[in-house]
Amino acid sequence: MMSSAPAVSVRGLRVDRGGRPVLRGLDFDVPRGAVLGLLGPSGCGKTTLIRSIVGVQMVRGGTVTVLGRPAGDPELRRLVGYATQQPAVYTDLTVAENLRYFGSVLGASRHDADRVIAQVGLADQRGQLVGTLSGGQLSRASLAVALLGGPELVVLDEPTVGLDPLLRQELWGLFHELAAGGVTLIVSSHVMDEASRCDRLLLMREGDILADAAPAALRARTGRQDLEQAFLHLISEREGAPA
Repeated sequence: MMSSAPAVSVRGLRVDRGGRPVLRGLDFDVPRGAVLGLLGPSGCGKTTLIRSIVGVQMVRGGTVTVLGRPAGDPELRRLVGYATQQPAVYTDLTVAENLRYFGSVLGASRHDADRVIAQVGLADQRGQLVGTLSGGQLSRASLAVALLGGPELVVLDEPTVGLDPLLRQELWGLFHELAAGGVTLIVSSHVMDEASRCDRLLLMREGDILADAAPAALRARTGRQDLEQAFLHLISEREGAPA
């Protein structure tokens, strides 16, 4: 039975960099088994927030609880999968060699590499050098690494950047398949047309949260059917400009 406790709970999270605030006291929860879209323009703090969730970011204050444990707790190593903006795979190894290597580092079973290769649709490329993969295949290889060991939470930092609409659609289909199996996903993006693909949205601007709601609730709140226009409406509200 899936726990009713949030997969991620953030309270009062503050992060500074170079003497200026990057995250300004954030508070939110991520329900288990959901696809949370973390959206906002480049530089709004999405990557810093993701780094805080996976426990690799120095924070000034607040708490981040992941699967019932403090972010960065060693016990979370096999429970949280993380894919950075830049693919963390070796270009001079094949897809299968990469997955077997990272699987051994994580202590995953020897057969787990085969499982995730099939899961992300790279069975035909398993013997191909990563350096020869297309952009979409490279994104899938990075996702496969994040799925090793069967994590309960998968955090993906702009996994669809630079991909064409068809490849983006295929990846989002995979994200929802994972969520249907009980995995919680946090997916960051600066492409607002991906907002409608999420169960819940966390819209950010300049280190603050503008909205934390389902797409339908955001449309209802702003009176805008287009989610990009809804985002712009929220900015106008915040800044006191005409909506």
